[in-house]
Amino acid sequence: MRVLLVAAHPDDEVLGIGGTVKLHSLKGDEVYGVILGEGITARCKHEKQGESKLIEDLRAASRKSAEIIGYKELFFEQLPDNRFDSVEMLDIVKILEGYIARIKPEIIYTHHFGDINIDHRITFDAVLTATRPIGHDYTKEIYSFETVSSTEWNFKSRESLFKPNVFVDITEVLDFKLKALECYQSEMREYPHPRSIEGVEICAKKWGTVVSREYVEALEAVRIVR
Repeated sequence: MRVLLVAAHPDDEVLGIGGTVKLHSLKGDEVYGVILGEGITARCKHEKQGESKLIEDLRAASRKSAEIIGYKELFFEQLPDNRFDSVEMLDIVKILEGYIARIKPEIIYTHHFGDINIDHRITFDAVLTATRPIGHDYTKEIYSFETVSSTEWNFKSRESLFKPNVFVDITEVLDFKLKALECYQSEMREYPHPRSIEGVEICAKKWGTVVSREYVEALEAVRIVR
């Protein structure tokens, strides 16, 4: 089985779904990841000097993390951090259409449409557009995942809240997820920030209580065709 993860920023691919991806890799599935944004320049205070090194350091962390999780290949684009809305939607869709045509994934995982982060929301919209169900040759399963410090901070409306209906038991692979997150030293924070090692573990434990498991990643099914 071919699986594609589409994330906006480096670390999203582990925060949201690192355990589920690890389970895919252990089963022998081919898992690919596309990270659309460079993920760091919004914090550079408009100083161009040194930006390229920061971006490369972050990508190095992604590659190291990907080895732990078991990605077959991880691809990087360079959309501007927290400024996806400055890029034409068609251009983002075309990027994704290229990867989808090349990989032909049977399952796609991506961000939730209601995330507070603008890049996450645009990523979701671009994925849906790039996977329009035309004819027979399209991705049959699409799921959105929760990204801590983004999904749970949406207080705009009840309609855009994350409502998981798929629960993946990641108890046996939680340690891999946490170890992969440790690669992202520049992105992780101290507890009680949700984007901390302890915060991520607590989140998995919380979803576990919903379905009587120890640690769980929660997903929202967007489309399933069988």
